[in-house]
Amino acid sequence: MSDAWVYMLRCRDDSLYTGWTSDLDRRLARHQAGKASHYTASRLPVQLALALPMTDRTAARREEARIKMLPRSQKLALIDPQIPVRSSLQKVC
Repeated sequence: MSDAWVYMLRCRDDSLYTGWTSDLDRRLARHQAGKASHYTASRLPVQLALALPMTDRTAARREEARIKMLPRSQKLALIDPQIPVRSSLQKVC
């Protein structure tokens, strides 16, 4: 079993929440109970969209920070690699 996890939740309003934990099941239960974060508590229910095992807590915190910096399109591509990532340089028609 992994020492740490980076996870992404899809909220009721279709927003995405990224976090890390050392106990994924317990953390998800706390999110569902509205006790893990103010952000997700106001957007229940939440669904687990992505869970990435990490070698340690430091790696998890770094990966969480990296993912949080990504634009939404790249976060969605992490969840479902079939979703094409649209470059911000592409012209919108």
